[in-house]
Amino acid sequence: MRDLGRCRTQDGGQNQSVYQGMAQGVERNQCTSLFRPINIGSLRLANRIVMPAIHLGYTPDGFVTDTLIEFYVERAAGGVGFIIVGGCPVDEYGGGRFMMGLSDDEFVPGLKRLTQAIHEHGVPVAAQMYHAGRYSLSEHIGRQAVAPSAVKSAFTREIPREMTLEDIQSTIASFADAADRAQEAGFDAVEISASAGYLLSQFLSPLTNLREDDYGGDLESRVRFPLEVVQAVRAAVGPDYPIIVRVAGNDFVEGGNTNREARRHSQELEKAGVDAINVTGGWHETRVPQIIMAVPRGAFSYLARGVKEVVGIPVISSNRHSDPLLAERVLRHGSADLIAMGRPLIADPELPRKAKEGRFDEIIPCVACNQGCFDHIFALQPVACMVNPRAGQEGKYRLEPAGKPKRVTVVGGGPGGMEAAVTAASRGHRVTLFERGDYLGGQLNLAAAAPGREELHDLVLSLRFQLTECGVDIRLGQEATAELVLSSEPEAVVVATGGDPIVPDIPGADSEQVVQAWDVLAHQADTGRRIVVLGGGATGCLVALYLAQMGTLEAQTLRFLVQNRAETWETLQELVTKGIKHVTLVEMQSRLGQDIGYTTRWTVLQDLRRYSVETLIGAKALRIIPEGVLIAVDHEERLIEADTVVLAAGVSPRSALYESLKDRTSELHLIGDAKSPRRAYDAIREGFEVGMAI
Repeated sequence: MRDLGRCRTQDGGQNQSVYQGMAQGVERNQCTSLFRPINIGSLRLANRIVMPAIHLGYTPDGFVTDTLIEFYVERAAGGVGFIIVGGCPVDEYGGGRFMMGLSDDEFVPGLKRLTQAIHEHGVPVAAQMYHAGRYSLSEHIGRQAVAPSAVKSAFTREIPREMTLEDIQSTIASFADAADRAQEAGFDAVEISASAGYLLSQFLSPLTNLREDDYGGDLESRVRFPLEVVQAVRAAVGPDYPIIVRVAGNDFVEGGNTNREARRHSQELEKAGVDAINVTGGWHETRVPQIIMAVPRGAFSYLARGVKEVVGIPVISSNRHSDPLLAERVLRHGSADLIAMGRPLIADPELPRKAKEGRFDEIIPCVACNQGCFDHIFALQPVACMVNPRAGQEGKYRLEPAGKPKRVTVVGGGPGGMEAAVTAASRGHRVTLFERGDYLGGQLNLAAAAPGREELHDLVLSLRFQLTECGVDIRLGQEATAELVLSSEPEAVVVATGGDPIVPDIPGADSEQVVQAWDVLAHQADTGRRIVVLGGGATGCLVALYLAQMGTLEAQTLRFLVQNRAETWETLQELVTKGIKHVTLVEMQSRLGQDIGYTTRWTVLQDLRRYSVETLIGAKALRIIPEGVLIAVDHEERLIEADTVVLAAGVSPRSALYESLKDRTSELHLIGDAKSPRRAYDAIREGFEVGMAI
């Protein structure tokens, strides 16, 4: 991450804190519980922050790489208390070779390099032993997946082979052998994955375990396989070596295990000698979002609390603990003993140290966008990060002072321009940033207005704070002409002027009842009761949801009504999903939200249905008339009555300034939407790379 110590201004650059107001009873600068030591069995941890196992895609052949080591070393140096790496498939059925290997002795030398590098920073490290069961894709493992029963997976859409008793014993032995290798490689503990719908979860669930032998039936029988895995691992590693099990606190799959069952099998795991329980959320098949921005921070800590109430060993709470003050509150309330922070430590490896020192404003916030992490994972690409472009490239990009400080002008205060300015200034360049509007953030501010996207405002606050800390000269409300830019004799210019919303070539698009989606999200346009949104990309989907949720119950009101039993549950469900507007979303293509990431798109589509947004795909708007919009769909014309028509037809680059500066300055860069429309992830990455190149 950036060395912000090099970037401080004399006035301290005070801005509104990203975490201000999040503590709910925890005073700022007082994360005392979070930094209290704790033992997991014989293992002593310096603090309660755990980096859980995250598949990173940095081991394409299963072998440890320098990229992986550099990634984890930076997190260890940042002050995390405990690192768990993986998942590591224990055999050829458990996962593909693109995952960190633990299934053969050939992987041990590389794993030793990894553990030694992490240990140099005094941080203990565990390996997560993993078997995907029916979640393994046959094309990845080169064979049919195995599972307790031959139940088709909604995740892979394949039917696994039912495991024989010989398969079961062989798999148990594979876990024991993998644990032995982990111990040999220098890992301080092992974690057994029994969560997210993977193999051990499949044995625990009545939906996927239909066996009639000793490994199926009631919960006591379904827990047999996980317990035998634990017993075999214990025999392999000895009595004092810490064993952790990661469990689903609730499968969140209809007919599956709930927290009641999770509590019961966690008790059995404790009896079997497990030293800690790591509680996460549901399966990959759940329709309850687990990791997206719309999930409130700390929403699933109640699952860890349920387990902690019935076991005497340490319990780790996972999922959406991106705020250290909220994590402190979870610990103080006794809901968990340790807090897992995965993506927050991708976003800012120095989060633990900054939190311990009370430097909350300097923490780069994870906003759960998933654009660089989980979307990349499901696309079989290496993990990156929207807010931390160095993630996974720590060795390539080292933030060192520029050889020759330059006068740099950045035009445009959106995410790309802000990132370019911060990166250049942190390297010692003298940076001036022009923004023609009255505030920074560009389209991030519009996106943050949409339901479930509010945390994007945290990114704007963070970038604004970094600009101030790095001493960037910010000029708001100034239109940067070519003459103005050149008047300061810049040695490098970055044009990040963004784009303009497209007005489609539709008769009537200039009529009074037509408004732009940007203006709706910016609260600069009123809408009637009947609304048609033209354009079903990300912006169209989000503005449709924004409009459809108008008039629904707010969270505090819902809580009040529930507490006082003021309405029936059916009435409350209707009040939280039925707004005051009727919204129709029209898209020419065959799919909605094609520019939305894999791990978020399904939740957006689910919400469109939930809030009764009428959606039409393969529909072309022919003309806009006072009565509404005439469209062609299924080879027929149809009138959709509307009081307001909202345009969400995309963005066109605003590159006139760049064209006017060509050949007039020695170094000129064009980034973001000014170059071509793209996501915030791409704009920020471009801004960073330009800031590094200057």
